[in-house]
Amino acid sequence: MSPLPRRTFLSALAATAAITSASACSPTPADSVRSRQKAGAAGATGPAEAAAAAARRLLPRHHSQLTFVTAPRKPGHQDAFRVSGKEGAITISGTTAATQLTGLHTYLKHSTDSHISWAGEQLDLPEQLPAPAGGAPLTREANTPHRFVLNDTNDGYTGAYNDWTYWERELDVLALHGYNEVLIYVGADALYHRVFQEFGYGDEELRKWIPSPAHQPWWLLQNMSAFPYPVSRQLLDKRAELGRRIADRVRQLGMKPVFPGYFGTVPPGFAGKNPGAKTVPQGDWMGLARPDWLDPRTEHFARVAAAFYRTQDDMFGASTLYKMDLLHEGGSAGDVPVGAAAKGVEKALQAAHPGAVWVILGWQKNPPKAIVDAVDKSRMLVVDGISDRFPTITDREKDWNNTPYTFGSIWNFGGHTALGANTPDWAALYEKWRTKSGSKLRGVCLMPEAADNNPAAFELFSELAWREGSLDLAAWFKEWSVVRYGGADRHAAAAWDVLRRTAYGTTRADSWAEGAEGLYGARPSLTAKKAASWSPEAMRYKPADFEPALGHLLEVAEKLRGSSAYRRDLLDVARQALSNRSRVLLPQIKKAYDAKDKAAFDRLTRVWLGHIDLLDRLVATDSGHLLGSWVAQARAWGADAKEQDELAYDQLSLVTVWGNRAGAEGGLHDYANREWAGLVGGLYRLRWATYFKELKAALDEGRAPKKIDWFALEDRWIRKPGQLATSPTGDTYRLAVEVRDRLNATR
Repeated sequence: MSPLPRRTFLSALAATAAITSASACSPTPADSVRSRQKAGAAGATGPAEAAAAAARRLLPRHHSQLTFVTAPRKPGHQDAFRVSGKEGAITISGTTAATQLTGLHTYLKHSTDSHISWAGEQLDLPEQLPAPAGGAPLTREANTPHRFVLNDTNDGYTGAYNDWTYWERELDVLALHGYNEVLIYVGADALYHRVFQEFGYGDEELRKWIPSPAHQPWWLLQNMSAFPYPVSRQLLDKRAELGRRIADRVRQLGMKPVFPGYFGTVPPGFAGKNPGAKTVPQGDWMGLARPDWLDPRTEHFARVAAAFYRTQDDMFGASTLYKMDLLHEGGSAGDVPVGAAAKGVEKALQAAHPGAVWVILGWQKNPPKAIVDAVDKSRMLVVDGISDRFPTITDREKDWNNTPYTFGSIWNFGGHTALGANTPDWAALYEKWRTKSGSKLRGVCLMPEAADNNPAAFELFSELAWREGSLDLAAWFKEWSVVRYGGADRHAAAAWDVLRRTAYGTTRADSWAEGAEGLYGARPSLTAKKAASWSPEAMRYKPADFEPALGHLLEVAEKLRGSSAYRRDLLDVARQALSNRSRVLLPQIKKAYDAKDKAAFDRLTRVWLGHIDLLDRLVATDSGHLLGSWVAQARAWGADAKEQDELAYDQLSLVTVWGNRAGAEGGLHDYANREWAGLVGGLYRLRWATYFKELKAALDEGRAPKKIDWFALEDRWIRKPGQLATSPTGDTYRLAVEVRDRLNATR
């Protein structure tokens, strides 16, 4: 991480920070607080107190050496921070608690070669924290006002059943990385349940309409409803409580909650219960019933929207940002003019929250010009999910008629564990688009469909909104190798240079933003080219060029191997190298089968299943790669055995068949495939072993292989997956060595 430039216009921060240099006998200033003071979450009364409470959670051994100061934002400028001080006494001033925490993390990276991430951390800090590197204060101002984070699908693919312990840590980490707008869907189910009881619906029929938590994001997007089981009252109550707690903490940290707004979703039969209402049927989506759409031009819509926002305010508090996507992925407007509908949605939002911003997803053909031209553009923000995906995207001002937007990335779909991102596009496009004449770029939006992965991409993308000038990726990744492991090491630098040129060196030239998955998670076929229907069919870099990264990581100095950051990276790289090999091995198996070479077929399929077994043992060493833990989280929300089984099915179905048979066979199966222990060694191994057994029988008997009902097999496994581990086992380093040796032996 290169030194940060000083900014002379941060004089307000400097002046405020100077307060703390007063004599130790002086009273503590009202706008500053030392971490050692009791500023717990419940009692935090201001930004400095909230930042201090977070520091105590994150740095329990060092928080007493930190002083946080709140400084006003200078007119005409964005959030900013300043870090100064001497050994053992560091002062961090900033405009909000989150900005102060961004300053803390910047200091940790630049002055202590340490960091905190959502996937591993390295905090081998000296007993006394050092003065800022170079002897001068670290200063930085954000280059844009909007730093939006999380995808609509986050509450499904990352984990619908995460508890407060998870969310408290996640919000701290997001604040450390400079984000100030957080999408919150938790508790929206309870909101809809309460609102529509005012419009003729009973408790039970609403609970049947609302999907189970893992599938709720697509209900909120108006794609589906009523799957797989009705929600219970106790579940709704617990999710509402958690949603409020998340929203309150977001505000406490000086960030803004982004809530779902109301754009017309209604339960079945709304017009029958509310005479005169006009609804537009939406049909089915992937075999599941879409909710009807209430015409936003009507008085009935205005009444429902008013009740929605009033109830939402009561349950979660108000905000200034509301996420809404009309007619998502194939929705039908019927005879309702889209522009007029947008005006109705906007009118209802502004009536409830004057001046609020309508946040809308940039995805496929969304938002159409009919929407952006119908509304007040100053009150709309497009969070662009495909800035780094298609080379044809060159002028967002033209695409959306000068609607403000944010530069975004979705580097994984469904939570795929493939490593990498189109970082050259970030370096080439963000600053260019931000600084061009007439630019409407107003921020960044980090939106992988599942979070808590790809830590290098997370770190680099998060820095975009806090940088100036060109981005030298070679230098950045070299410096990242130091920060990530706590010291300079030639093997670490070499490993990350390999990764920069391979997994992190892809570009949007091929119209993809995520890496290709391995084929172990694909439904078995000798011609399989991908696991999910909407994934790249080919590797986006040469697998042989990637594999040296594993050897380099294994040679990193032993003293730098102790952190969770090193272990996570070693696991990721070893997993990816083994996963990539599936694309080399499968064509060999096909060749042996087509040639009726039984000996070669038996040998190669044993190698394939052996790779699956090794992959499962490797990922079983990390708590974040355990399917059993994910399922246990779901079960923990159930009130009795029946509900626990239903919630486990909800969770497991999402990462396997996704929905019902029609949806699975329509392309949704394995959309959310991931290389996790229990899933790799459970369902994935079962499928391939079953397939190879049938192919062998076909060879032995001289017949065509019989068709296998994969959905039936998958559904049986989901309902009875067997014992799934909830605690990690094995040693990541030893198994990574085994992966390297296995790959070298089978070249």
